[in-house]
Amino acid sequence: MSDLRLVVFDVDGTLIDSQDFIVEAMNRAFGDMGVCLPTRAEILSIVGLSLNEAISRLVPDMSARDVDHATQQYKDMFIKLRAEKGGEAAAPMYPGARNALEVLHQRDEVLLGVATGKAKRGLDHAYHAHDIGHFFLTSQTADNHPSKPHPSMLHATLSETGAEAHQAVMIGDTSFDIEMGVAAGFHTIGVTWGYHGSEALISAGADRLVDSYDALLPALEQIWGKI
Repeated sequence: MSDLRLVVFDVDGTLIDSQDFIVEAMNRAFGDMGVCLPTRAEILSIVGLSLNEAISRLVPDMSARDVDHATQQYKDMFIKLRAEKGGEAAAPMYPGARNALEVLHQRDEVLLGVATGKAKRGLDHAYHAHDIGHFFLTSQTADNHPSKPHPSMLHATLSETGAEAHQAVMIGDTSFDIEMGVAAGFHTIGVTWGYHGSEALISAGADRLVDSYDALLPALEQIWGKI
């Protein structure tokens, strides 16, 4: 049995506070199409899903063709925002996030990964902007997997690291992250500073909730004590 511990993080809403860019890009995309703009709360509720799935949920009666068009519009608008305002570089990491990554990265038995609804291009920008890519041994994006909460991304993290699901933890801010973790047989930690509230995280099956990165390492130690 392997002694490896795998910790997989979501990105938007968990490591990086990118909500303003997501909301503005979605509003620009829908505005250009003449579609009624969703509310901020509605947009944030679908963060974490792959784009096509997210837009389909925001506008359930939109045709598949229009969903594809809106998806491309969103990508185009985000690229424009990245050029105008810095995109991921201007979206701050949450307090304590970098320190937590540094501490975990220093432990020989702990491997770190990412499972995100972002495209690889967006994840690469986030890695470069915040100089955090070197922390992660495995990075899974929406380009190569079904949308969360399908467990495909987490299955891939296990394949790439050699860790076992019962020794792995999924950390995220949305019910989609937690449901994905549960489906993959991971332990799960919900963070309360992101886009879904505590009740949604608990309902999705979160083993634990943390209110700050200061509480994350003790929560992981509690989980690892039971592995």
